[in-house]
Amino acid sequence: MKKFFAIASLLALTLSACSDDVAQSEQKGEGQVTIGCVAATNVVDTRANVSCTTPSVEDFALKIEGVGHTYSANYATIAEFNNGNNYLHLGSYKATVVAGDIAEEGYDKATFVGSASFSVEARKNTEVEITATIANTLVKVEVTDAFKTYFAGGHALKLTTAAGNEFDVTAQTEPIFIAPASFTIGGTATKQPNQSGAEGTVVTLPNYVPESVAAQTFYTVKFDVENAGGATLTITLNDTLVESIDIEQELNDNAQ
Repeated sequence: MKKFFAIASLLALTLSACSDDVAQSEQKGEGQVTIGCVAATNVVDTRANVSCTTPSVEDFALKIEGVGHTYSANYATIAEFNNGNNYLHLGSYKATVVAGDIAEEGYDKATFVGSASFSVEARKNTEVEITATIANTLVKVEVTDAFKTYFAGGHALKLTTAAGNEFDVTAQTEPIFIAPASFTIGGTATKQPNQSGAEGTVVTLPNYVPESVAAQTFYTVKFDVENAGGATLTITLNDTLVESIDIEQELNDNAQ
């Protein structure tokens, strides 16, 4: 009889322990959270999708912060959180995902960032879907046929970022991904030789610095030459005129 009661007591303790394990998250007031992510390549102004390497979900690092309460946790990947202890105490949170490094500027160097706020309820599963967008500024420099004709001796253009990185954009075909900060475009251009056979004059083009720069925005800077009433250098940003200079009177003062 004593042996029977001992076995019965052991069985009761075992069942109690299993019950505690099942209800543990409920007792703590916790809920399960699953994070999902998708990368979007659309940019502002043109509303077009940009051709670039798109990260997979595994490429995104994750940070979860409490909203209105102290909580912060970092994960190397989203999977590390989803496949681990993905229970959070009831309350409000913000999840941020990042893929890439904004400090690494260049061609096809896109950085994606996204965030979403969510609330956790006890004994409920919360699915959080985050759309990560391009965090860079994209820049492309173009010259018109009229510019090439006037400066028949050739030209050289350079883009310098706020971080000091320099890129040759003389014959650029793809956008450069840079940090969303100021950038400068400058260079030189050479006129065609005159009738006497003397070499064409080399002129220093004015440095162009945009007034403001934003993330997830594609900037097209275009150099053109208008000949109506005298040769004029024009610089446009996304088809909006931002600078107009009389080539004969002003640019020649900087001839090299």
